[in-house]
Amino acid sequence: MGRTLTGRVSAIVFCFLLVISSVNSFYLPGVAPRDFMRGDELQVKVNKLSSTKTQLPYDFYYLKYCKPEKIKNVAENLGEVLRGDRIENSVYTFHMRDEQSCIVGCKVSLDAQAAKDFIEKIDDEYRVNMILDNLPVAVLRQRRDGSPSTTYEHGFRVGFKGTYAGSKEEKYFIHNHLSFRVMYHRDPETDSARIVGFEVSPISINHEYKEWDEKNPKVATCNTNTKNIIQGGAVPQEVDTDKEVIFTYDVTFKESDIKWASRWDTYLLMNDDQIHWFSIINSLMIVLFLSGMVAMIMMRTLYRDIANYNQLETQDEAQEETGWKLVHGDVFRAPVNSGLLCVYLGTGVQIFGMTLVTMIFALLGFLSPSNRGGLMTAMVLLWVFMGLFAGYSSARLYKMFKGTEWKRNTLKTAFMFPGILFAVFFVLNALIWGEKSSGAVPFGTMFALVCLWFGISVPLVFIGSYLGFKKPVGEDPVKTNKIPRQIPEQAWYMKPVFSILIGGILPFGAVFIELFFILTSIWLNQFYYIFGFLFIVFVILIITCAEITIVLCYFQLCSEDYNWWWRAYLTAGSSALYLFFYSIFYFFTKLEITKLVSGILYFGYMLIASYAFFVLTGTIGFYACFWFVRKIYSSVKID
Repeated sequence: MGRTLTGRVSAIVFCFLLVISSVNSFYLPGVAPRDFMRGDELQVKVNKLSSTKTQLPYDFYYLKYCKPEKIKNVAENLGEVLRGDRIENSVYTFHMRDEQSCIVGCKVSLDAQAAKDFIEKIDDEYRVNMILDNLPVAVLRQRRDGSPSTTYEHGFRVGFKGTYAGSKEEKYFIHNHLSFRVMYHRDPETDSARIVGFEVSPISINHEYKEWDEKNPKVATCNTNTKNIIQGGAVPQEVDTDKEVIFTYDVTFKESDIKWASRWDTYLLMNDDQIHWFSIINSLMIVLFLSGMVAMIMMRTLYRDIANYNQLETQDEAQEETGWKLVHGDVFRAPVNSGLLCVYLGTGVQIFGMTLVTMIFALLGFLSPSNRGGLMTAMVLLWVFMGLFAGYSSARLYKMFKGTEWKRNTLKTAFMFPGILFAVFFVLNALIWGEKSSGAVPFGTMFALVCLWFGISVPLVFIGSYLGFKKPVGEDPVKTNKIPRQIPEQAWYMKPVFSILIGGILPFGAVFIELFFILTSIWLNQFYYIFGFLFIVFVILIITCAEITIVLCYFQLCSEDYNWWWRAYLTAGSSALYLFFYSIFYFFTKLEITKLVSGILYFGYMLIASYAFFVLTGTIGFYACFWFVRKIYSSVKID
């Protein structure tokens, strides 16, 4: 026994170390502040090309941009790889606080394929993402409301489509000149500086030259007066076959009062439609008020029922009573497909644990947007380690239902939900790979995910199941009859389908406002950072799921229907149906996705999110109802 346990632990540790070494899961890029002295070299790194119209990221060098002599991939964590980030070195090199004018990056000749690639990316409104000292490059823009405050757009456009010099024919133009501006905060004592801002102004210029010198290239349209030439109306660089494109850049430095700890503040306010705090808080207060009123009415009625039942003196009086007490002999009867219910509840506990701990880490600042990929990495790793609780809770319920095949139940818990997710994810990843997008998860990362699943999660589920099945189960408050009681005809409003669909409205209403901002951050390439408020919404979601499920379960038992197990789960879980309907509404009203593959990706990922939300809310509702039923039947005298 000891050798077997040691072998399992060794296998878990080995797989964990393999995953860490292959994806650098705990690598936190640029988290610590860096001090730069005058003249220190600054290397700009390039990231993916991204578009909100296609949702398909591409590697920066997918287009025919200037390449360094040797392309080096920067170490990435698991979350960055899953997001499609591909961070590499570039030809853009600065020297701290040394301004440079008209630096020629390279000259490229566009063949037919390269020109086609540029045209496609301009049509799909792709943006170039760059990074300097862990700060993403951004384009300064004016706010629509006329406010003087600074707002940014994430990345800059590959190019634009338009007319030039009176021509009616629209053509495509490349942004081939980049004017960078680096903001820094200087320490007056040491004269060192920290980078607090990274802006760019992309421009299209058809550069001209007399003779091309590879060692010391110079162009007539790019010098210290480049800005004057641009303001005077430079000829833009057209995209066409056999065209020569010269990529240039300049850089200026500006001292700023912004401190290093606050340098992300401006980036986090990149959205024009600022969060309407009053509207959201008002909505949440309404949800809390309604939940409190429902709970108060339910508790007052319930206390009156218990008092009345306990005051009955004769058997005749008991027979005249109707309501939830009459089904006491069947209320703890094992439901149909009890094993499947145990599997879903175990998975729900796993998702709940992952969500709760992730939010706590985010509240503490460990998963801020400055730590790229940190949120995704934390969610994957926490999901894996929460397998222990999934196995334990699933086995405890399975034993309560008098189940005997605990190994089969454990296997279903370990493989059912992640297997469905992995199958959908694999199909979506194949579609992304078919589009030659950098968003396709590489084989090494896919292998690492499988190692996490089979090497850590599955063994932990078995360990938790062993511990849960070994522990004795408490007795039910009342005994179960051998012969099931006949359920009377139910009113139309107590039919399962109607009550389940009604029950999901309130939990969805608690989160749908926040859901809008979450979807915007995911699909419109914006940062999400208000984790404190998200945690409050999550707590309200838990309360709402619990209360609405308890109330509807109480009404169901009062109508002498004792099949509450699955209905309790589905009542709260039905909120996921409204979430998916809302995602359809969001797709057609807020997004501009036109490609079939992109649409499939959107609905595929939203289907995964809705499924996980279904399992999470259903589990919360079930356990609340389970506690409620045991509580009320242990509070009355049963002869």
